[in-house]
Amino acid sequence: MSKPKITVIGAGSYFFGRPVIWHLATSEYLRNGTLALVDTNPAVLKTMMALARKTFDATNAEVKLIGSTDRREVIKDSDFVVLTFSYRNTHYRGIDCKISEKYGVRMCSGDTIGPGGIFRALREIPVALAVAKDVEELAPNAWVINFVNPTSVLGIALMRYSNVKSFALCDGHHEPHYRLSVLKEVGILPEDAKTIPPEVEAKLDLAVGGVNHCTWMVRFNYDGKNMLPVWREKLIRTVDEEDKLYANKSDYEGRSDAKAKYNARYALMLMDIYGAYPTAISHTKEYVPFWQGKGVLPDEPEPIMVFDADERAKQMANRWAENEEYAAGKKPISEFIETGCSDHATDIIESMWTGLGKSFYINSPNRGAVTNMSDDAFLELRCDVDIHGPRPQPFGEFPRGVLALQNQVLDTHELTAQAAVECDRDILLRAFMTDPIINSISDGKKIMEELLEAERDILPEQWYK
Repeated sequence: MSKPKITVIGAGSYFFGRPVIWHLATSEYLRNGTLALVDTNPAVLKTMMALARKTFDATNAEVKLIGSTDRREVIKDSDFVVLTFSYRNTHYRGIDCKISEKYGVRMCSGDTIGPGGIFRALREIPVALAVAKDVEELAPNAWVINFVNPTSVLGIALMRYSNVKSFALCDGHHEPHYRLSVLKEVGILPEDAKTIPPEVEAKLDLAVGGVNHCTWMVRFNYDGKNMLPVWREKLIRTVDEEDKLYANKSDYEGRSDAKAKYNARYALMLMDIYGAYPTAISHTKEYVPFWQGKGVLPDEPEPIMVFDADERAKQMANRWAENEEYAAGKKPISEFIETGCSDHATDIIESMWTGLGKSFYINSPNRGAVTNMSDDAFLELRCDVDIHGPRPQPFGEFPRGVLALQNQVLDTHELTAQAAVECDRDILLRAFMTDPIINSISDGKKIMEELLEAERDILPEQWYK
């Protein structure tokens, strides 16, 4: 079997840097290939190269390891180029969320929708398209896999404004773990199940999809029975447990729990409104206007908490310190190998390269899978995938109501991608005004103007001409 070359743009990634090393060391299909690590920070690159070398040596993996701070030095002849970069991520997300909060716009994550999602796209898209241009020249047959948020917006930008083969990923529906967890949750499979038996798979009709971070379980049938009511009953019990948890813990007054707090209650309320279950509620709760301000009725939860950039920065610093300890030999590399795991991107690369025939949730054009959305709608759907790329499996219709939200989010994403490419303030304002949580023209304009000024050091100069 030929040997794949995988190039990682952003080797120090919080989420991806370690898993790609671990998977290449342990995969029988990838451990004889080439791993090219790219990071613009020489110290970060040095650490990740040392971690990779120790891991490959300890596992006797015959991986050819190369690295550079200049991506053009190593992209040539790549089979896969994974985008996982982000410069001062928490710093700028903190700015996005803080300025937006001044005007009543609250984001618990701030990396996909709202002003935070829009401005993160403005920061990341120019880099993604510059990488794509290099790939077109140096590795025209490579697949570019975007793992940078907002993943759907960057995926749209690559689809619309480059000629590379590409798709985008999120780690939220990592297979086979996701479908296993769904079946365990309702008691169809036992907790210790590792795989889905063929006879169970044959009885399962599960439709999960939508725009990334705004995905929904719209159909869950098993052996002819509608399991959504069963799912809702379990959700109600989770809400009761959640209420007790937060009622008894005064430390939840802080902001470190922004993405998790009251998720079951938010999810139940959305399920009862739309008749579908939001599968990424830690994000989706910031996609709707309902919790941007405090309700007056007793069954309303509090407004969503705002992303805590300082807390995320601490988490990332702790993770990085551990990387340095492994790389320097202060922590045994055997521990890293024993506790490591694969990730969505390398699982997909492994299956594509070897023709394993596995299915994954991938962000790519709809191609008719969702029958009442456009063929080029950029959606996260379960796909069959091989070296020719992803092919979404038949999905059916999106229910009315949530369909409108899907289209509104897609329009916001499309306008954001266009604004980022053209550096056009009129189109940027249109993206803001299309966004589902911007409800005031004047406030939206002020947030936009203040963020353009506050992030002048990172945004392209064309914005200021």
